[in-house]
Amino acid sequence: MRHLVRGIAEADWPRVAALEGEAYADPALTEGEELLRSRARASAGTCFVLDLDGRIEGYVLALPYPPLRCPDLAHPERAVHRTRNLHLHDLVVSPPLRGRGLGTRLVRHLTGVARTRGFATMSLVAVGGKEAFWRANGYRAHPTAAVPPDYGGDAVYMSARVAAVPRPHEAREAV
Repeated sequence: MRHLVRGIAEADWPRVAALEGEAYADPALTEGEELLRSRARASAGTCFVLDLDGRIEGYVLALPYPPLRCPDLAHPERAVHRTRNLHLHDLVVSPPLRGRGLGTRLVRHLTGVARTRGFATMSLVAVGGKEAFWRANGYRAHPTAAVPPDYGGDAVYMSARVAAVPRPHEAREAV
């Protein structure tokens, strides 16, 4: 199987939206294609798909966002933030392919891009019980950071220094 992490093409968006719909048990976390596109427009160079033999089986959307803040799930991105923090807004791997290291591969790819582009930190909001996966990938929780209620009751704001993200053999896959 050929794995390729590449930028999102116009033809990829319906599949990206479908993967998002499959990923979240809580429909409140599903944004839909137009909102996802707005996140990518804010930083196309930090948004990617996982192409396996010509089929999109995962994606990652990340955009510059001030530390300790996160996108509003109900509204499109309207501004490009000038910050040294890259916010990993969404990472999804197709359900049948989870547990094979593909999520970690996407994290490593994004981290390399963040490093190249001069970001000092990366942040995210862990939802759906994925805090352990992110912890294994070098992120730490910020329990006092306010997370909007739309992210769900178990949402946890987390961050990592770009240089401190673990090497591939140090992280384990949980996506």
